[in-house]
Amino acid sequence: MKKRIVKHKRKTSETDVTVELNLDGTGKYRIYTGVGFLDHMLTLFSKHGPFDLKVMAKGDLAVDIHHTNEDVGIALGEAFAKALGAKRGIRRFGSKDVAIPMEEALARVALDISGRPSLHMRRQGSPIPPVIYSVQSYSLNDAKQFLEAFVRSAGINLHIEYRGEDLHHVLEAVFKGLGRALCDATRIDPRVKGIPSTKGRL
Repeated sequence: MKKRIVKHKRKTSETDVTVELNLDGTGKYRIYTGVGFLDHMLTLFSKHGPFDLKVMAKGDLAVDIHHTNEDVGIALGEAFAKALGAKRGIRRFGSKDVAIPMEEALARVALDISGRPSLHMRRQGSPIPPVIYSVQSYSLNDAKQFLEAFVRSAGINLHIEYRGEDLHHVLEAVFKGLGRALCDATRIDPRVKGIPSTKGRL
């Protein structure tokens, strides 16, 4: 099987991001974005993928985290798209919904590497209390912006349902679930011949 390993760089006037990705890795990671909580989430994503992932980013954090957060999402999505290439032989879908518990939180993740990107996040049950709308200055909105950038660049249709009272736990479950779902969807299935679509293209 051809190695699905890429090194990808995205540089703008605001950020400089380098991503090294091995889709068929063992969960090795080295991540530094300057945004501590995002580093933690990407570590979980890599470990539970399990993808080998290196992310190095410099950004205008003196302004705020927005540009770095979004551009890391874009660069990571572009790296996945590059590593998948024409997507021949992949499963395309997570084999089933991935349900990940984390203490009182639960996240369900389903995705399709369809080439038609969209993000759909839905809260189930009681809302997260206002006092913990963010953790380490990283908010639920920041997570949504990261995921939107990622799916747009990777060409993924992503659905997430979550519940929980602690944002840290909720986002841990989401990023672990995303890793597991992408593990399923990116695997090569020997029964799949060519592009997994009746259209002949993804």
